[in-house]
Amino acid sequence: MRENEIERKLTLLAKKMGGMAVKFTSPGLDGVPDRIVLLPGRKIAFVELKAPGKKPRPLQEKRMRQLECLGFPVYVIDGVEQIGGVLDEICAT
Repeated sequence: MRENEIERKLTLLAKKMGGMAVKFTSPGLDGVPDRIVLLPGRKIAFVELKAPGKKPRPLQEKRMRQLECLGFPVYVIDGVEQIGGVLDEICAT
């Protein structure tokens, strides 16, 4: 399965939950996560998507740590089977 297929599924499932999985790009800051997930009830998290078995690059790891230090949840998803659990966890926070 390709990364863009996982990304498409995340976007679809977030929408079904009444939320959004917005593409995140930051022109002045490389290595940011791929998506910002916004769910009802002011739930927010950042998600880095990877092809199955792939890991984030060192700069991506650094950005994820920075976001986590600011109090934001950050997830890495490399398979569609993880999406439901991540979305459920975001809702529970």
